[in-house]
Amino acid sequence: MKDKKQWQKNDRRKQRNTRPKERHEPVEAAEAEENNFAFGHHASVEALQAGRGNKLFLQEDAHGDKIDLLKKLAKEQAVPVKWVPKQKLDTLSDGGVHQGVVLGITPYEYLTLEDLLAKTSSEEAPFLLILDSLEDPHNFGSILRTADASGVSGVIIPKHRSVGITPVVTKASTGAVEYVPIARVTNLAQSIKQLKEAGYWIFGTDMAGTDYRQWKVAGPIALIIGNEGKGMSAGLKKEVDEMLTIPMTGHVQSLNAGVAAGLLMYEVFRKRSEL
Repeated sequence: MKDKKQWQKNDRRKQRNTRPKERHEPVEAAEAEENNFAFGHHASVEALQAGRGNKLFLQEDAHGDKIDLLKKLAKEQAVPVKWVPKQKLDTLSDGGVHQGVVLGITPYEYLTLEDLLAKTSSEEAPFLLILDSLEDPHNFGSILRTADASGVSGVIIPKHRSVGITPVVTKASTGAVEYVPIARVTNLAQSIKQLKEAGYWIFGTDMAGTDYRQWKVAGPIALIIGNEGKGMSAGLKKEVDEMLTIPMTGHVQSLNAGVAAGLLMYEVFRKRSEL
């Protein structure tokens, strides 16, 4: 009898040890996307000024005007400062170029599409970017940086199968993430339909389409930038009012997503701005 009870106990322990762990993965994924750190001088300064900092880590031998500014901002925001070895910063930044600065920050708060539309409702001709399953955080950060510089009203990204606001994105954007409104939605196709109902004209990017130099940019517009490798998804192409193309004469008939987005954002800026 004792042997039987011991066998049952061992069997239950074995079942616990071999139980699938899938239920923990969504929690870990959510924690990984919370963007708990910003690193580098510019990104940290902008996050502090936006009131998102909660702990500032500085390299123990760091000094100079930039460090003094960070300490000043941290003091104004009542953010504690901790001096740590470079190895600690390497770990916190996951090996990124941190310039001796890592800032613990609160998770990024995305807007809903309704929030974004309300935020841009006062603009005469808002210009939105829709990123279709972008995967490279450096591309995303670069796009946000250019979006801020060229006056883009806001950015829309999908909730799934797409890069979100991560420390690498924050660093690549040089802090622009604090200024460009970003909405995260469950269904891009449905969101595009809502934009159309709100009076937006939807443009896509493809190898075949209207030369972007002939782009009519009057009124509320939204531009879709496709995935780095696959381009725009077939489902979204059905929702587009007009396709745009960037002429190329070289042997490689494609552009980096960040470069293409930058050209198109500045085309809108150029056409809407008086010299």
